[in-house]
Amino acid sequence: EDEDLSDSEDSVYSGLEDSGSDSEDDEDEEEALDAAADDDEEEEKEEQAQRVEFTCQLTADWLRLFSVFSCRMSPDIRNTVGNIPMEWYRDFPHIGYDLDGKKIYKPIRNKDELDDFLDKMENPDYWRTVHDKQTGSDIILSDDQVELVNRLQRGQFGDVNFNEYQPSVEFFSKDVMIHPVTNRPADKRSFIPSLIEKEKVSKLVHAIKMGWIKPRRVEDDSRGRYYDLWSTEDSSILAKHKMHLPAPKIPLPGHQESYNPPPEYLFTDEERALWEQQDPSDRKLPFVPVRFSSLRQVPAFPRFIHERFERCLDLYLCPRQRKMRVNVNPEDLIPKLPKPKDLQPFPTTQSLVYQGHSGLVRSISVSPSGQWLASGSDDGSVRFWEVRSSRCMKTVQVGGAVKSVAWNPNPSVCLLAVALDSVVLLLSPSLADRQVVSASERLLSGQDEVEPAEGAGPVTWGEAEGEELNQGIRLRIQHPKAVHQVVWHTKGDYLASVMPDHSSHLQVFIHQVSRRRSQNPFRRNKGLVQCVSFHPVRPYFFVATQRSVRIYNLVKQEMTKKLQANSKWISSMAVHPGGDHVICGSYDCRLSWFDLDLSTKPYKMLRHHKKAVRGVAYHRVYPLFASASDDGSVIICHGTVYNDLLQNPLIVPVKVLRGHVITHDLGVLDVTFHPTQPWIFSSGADATIRLFT
Repeated sequence: EDEDLSDSEDSVYSGLEDSGSDSEDDEDEEEALDAAADDDEEEEKEEQAQRVEFTCQLTADWLRLFSVFSCRMSPDIRNTVGNIPMEWYRDFPHIGYDLDGKKIYKPIRNKDELDDFLDKMENPDYWRTVHDKQTGSDIILSDDQVELVNRLQRGQFGDVNFNEYQPSVEFFSKDVMIHPVTNRPADKRSFIPSLIEKEKVSKLVHAIKMGWIKPRRVEDDSRGRYYDLWSTEDSSILAKHKMHLPAPKIPLPGHQESYNPPPEYLFTDEERALWEQQDPSDRKLPFVPVRFSSLRQVPAFPRFIHERFERCLDLYLCPRQRKMRVNVNPEDLIPKLPKPKDLQPFPTTQSLVYQGHSGLVRSISVSPSGQWLASGSDDGSVRFWEVRSSRCMKTVQVGGAVKSVAWNPNPSVCLLAVALDSVVLLLSPSLADRQVVSASERLLSGQDEVEPAEGAGPVTWGEAEGEELNQGIRLRIQHPKAVHQVVWHTKGDYLASVMPDHSSHLQVFIHQVSRRRSQNPFRRNKGLVQCVSFHPVRPYFFVATQRSVRIYNLVKQEMTKKLQANSKWISSMAVHPGGDHVICGSYDCRLSWFDLDLSTKPYKMLRHHKKAVRGVAYHRVYPLFASASDDGSVIICHGTVYNDLLQNPLIVPVKVLRGHVITHDLGVLDVTFHPTQPWIFSSGADATIRLFT
């Protein structure tokens, strides 16, 4: 500080010296007197007064500039303790030392908080009063100082007259100058190769060739430090780990997240009210799109920390597992099914309607020749129809609601089994030539002379008499309970009947017509038996309960397989003519296809019907099967079974047949195919039988 003062003082007095002195003035006067003694003295006095006035004015201006400069640039020098924390003098009565080394005592401050508050409310200069810690006094800032503080707080320059946008001086411009900056000639070593460097390089090359020096591999460090955040993470450090699982990427922002989104992305008043009423988890967008005129007006995102926190929770709480994904075209997963036109023939149109019954037609059956059709109804009658003309050839009144009718599959005989109440009737309709009718009579009367051994058993055989004999009824098989189904063996000598009952083990009986014998093949039945069927080729017997289908070997007298239908209640069953496939219909609108060589569970489940499936049937010749439902429809499906065991069956729905009227919530009750033609018969609750060809 003393050096600065000395410099400033020298500069002040040097200005006085530069401006001239009294001795110089005296010399000038003497020279003027010697040169022109006769000049006017008044002119000399005026010139001298002007010089003195100019000197005084220059000195005053210089002192004023020095005072302003010293006030702005140099600190207050009244306290000489230097640049130390003033908290060190907190416990002392003085606050520092002046230039003479004497203590500067703190001013007495008796103001408390109340006095400070009163001073704040009453003193108009309170807001511009600043406490100086170095001197311990209060300083009131002037207007210029307040303006200077405000300019500095606004980030502006302290000097008002300073122009921050003044043009800069271009030392090097685009214009080519005549004279160069330097005209020193280039050294000779700048264009001649150095022999010393050549010798050093040759030594290094020889050392590298000999393997003494191995060159350092320069790795590209930018690969590890800089990578694309949105690209795959193969270039990251973590991706080098074999089991590294990259976190799922945040979806890229869309148009609705723009500061100026298109009008179709902005919410209307109704959409905004709906958005506010929804639960946050149900909202499509976690924010409301807002439009701003410029990017500078976009405020900070208020839910930024919340979204970052949720993202962190998703990253470390959600389990991730590496799965080997196979790139499969979704269209390849859809099975390539043939067109229905390529799978013809199959029934498509309704050709004939057989009318005559007055009640529900629960069961129908076609003769082996395909010429005759038998039907049983709730009106207590069994009718025989000619297939091609839909003419009723014969009507037999049996005196009860017919539950099931079954034509003997043996073409050498002409017999029909009818189930009503607890009786099974065997009818000989005499709708064939004499040889077939005589063969049927011989089959029924072949063992008349042999009395049945188990006369006291649960099933009794008896011959029809009187009016029943005239109608064609030959035998009556009396059962202990109501019979719901009858089915023939392929050879035509055996007949099975079903009596569903939970409380009894007598649910299934097998009858031999030629010997008039009946037997119960099961000691106890597991479940409520719904329907039964014989295997077309092998000595197997299929028994369908509510949930499963059991297959029994009649020769070994044991169960060979149990099929799980995966349905609540099985209603009907049919066996493929080849014997290796079974279809089951259920009351829960499902149709199950079983491949006996593949599994005990359904190979395919078809859910085409909307209501309960009442009947299913296979065609004997063509690769067709059908299902009838309470929704009034019959669905025809193409089912090709291949001889190659490695090839799965081809199942294709080809046609939906409608025509029956739904009556009392019942639609189609039974369905059966023509034995030789691609025709199908269906019977419904509307008391009609319909032929589709």
